[in-house]
Parts: sequence; structure tokens; C-alpha cells
Amino acid sequence: MTPLALIAGIATGLVLGIFGSGGSIIAMPALLYLLDVEAKQAIAMSLGIIAVTATISAFDHWRHHNVNLRIAAVFGLFGMIGTYAGARLGVLTPVIVQLVLFALIMYAAAGKMLAKKTAADVTIVPAPPPDEPIFGRRMAHIAGHGIVVGALTGLVGVGGGFLIVPSLVLLSGIPIRQAIGTSLAIVAAKSYAGFAGYLGAVPVDYALMGSFTAVTVASSLVGARLARRLPGESLKRGFAWFLVAVASYILLKSVFGA
Repeated sequence: MTPLALIAGIATGLVLGIFGSGGSIIAMPALLYLLDVEAKQAIAMSLGIIAVTATISAFDHWRHHNVNLRIAAVFGLFGMIGTYAGARLGVLTPVIVQLVLFALIMYAAAGKMLAKKTAADVTIVPAPPPDEPIFGRRMAHIAGHGIVVGALTGLVGVGGGFLIVPSLVLLSGIPIRQAIGTSLAIVAAKSYAGFAGYLGAVPVDYALMGSFTAVTVASSLVGARLARRLPGESLKRGFAWFLVAVASYILLKSVFGA
């Protein structure tokens, strides 16, 4: 790996470990532009890299009680349904519309997170209690969020964690740290499904993917530890500004060609 690719792998893991999202938006361009991997191959390999990295990072969060497995299962299952429907709609939607919509959604999510001035662990919607039935009212509420967020991520065709984390914080009623850990579990499941969809259809350089993954996993564990040390409110505001930066980048690239 080149020094730039190594830095990209470290950045991918740190962002994924700290914020529970954003890894693919670094990994895929790194494979494509820094390592000269063909586009579809880069997409497939980035899915595999994020799947493994998110799994290990999610397990690390789970050990520290920052993953809600029930919410991850419900949100993830219904998110996959919504993602499929959104992807079918995305086939008919112009690319520039998809990217601008995605950027605007991220701006909206960031604005809501920055506007909330109370303590980070104070929630808008009460989190479901551990003994609530899997088909209880609040879990149905989370399933609905999964469908909506899944449809949006399927429509825009980029990642999922950018929308999963703010949705869990603002709508599903769980603290930011738990939202990050839970998002990692959801992102891992969706990435495995996406990687499996490419298997056999595009070639995969497993040696390159393995080395990139090793660097990314190591830095994601560092990122997860940093996330636990940061105050909840600072972590939430940092994630919000991260959304603003990525949304601005997408708009500049898609609309202005910068």
C-alpha cells in the first residue's frame, strides 16, 4: 500500500469508529483513485472492508454496552426492505437529483443535532425498555424509521450510517454513543449483503482488500476508544459538523464539479 492509501485506511477506520458511519465515503475513493482499482471492483471491495471493520468495531462497542441489539435487528431488517424499494426508485432518478437530495438530508439532520442544546443523552422519543415485546408500539416506531431511512439510503445509493445515527438519536430515543454502536451493527449487516451481491459478478483482490481492512480495523478500534472518552454533547456536535462537511463536498462535486 502507498503512504496515501495507508493514511486513507487509517482515516476510514477512525471515522467509522468515532462516528459509526462515513467509512465507505473514504474507502471507496481511496481504492478507486489512490490504488487504481476499477470502479465496480472498488465498490465491492469497500463494502467488504466496511463489513469486517464495522463488525469488529460494533463488537467492541457491544462489550461496553453501547449496542442495542434489539433496535439493530428491527431497524436493520426493515431498513433492508426500505433500501431495496429506494434502490428500485433510484434506478429511475437522475444521479444529480439523488446526490443533491442526500446532501440536503444530511444538512437537515446536522441542523437538528446542532439545534438541540440539552444534554446529549436527553432524547426526543423515549427509548424502548428492554422487556418491550419485539412487536411493541415503540419497536414498530423504530421499524418505521428503518423503512424510511432505508428508502432514502437506497434512493441516494451512498452509505447508510450518515442517516442511521441521527435517526437513532433524534427519532428512536437512544443516546449518541449507543446510536453509534448500534449503527455499526446495522452498517455491517447491510455491507455484508451488498458485498455478497457483487461476489461472482466482479473480481475481488482479496490480498489488497485484506491489507486495507487490517489497517482500517486497527484504526477503528482506536476511534471507538476516542469516542468513549469524548463528552456526549461534543461527540454529537462533532458528528453534526462532519455531516455538514461531507454534504458540502457532495454538493461541490455533483453540482459544481469541483
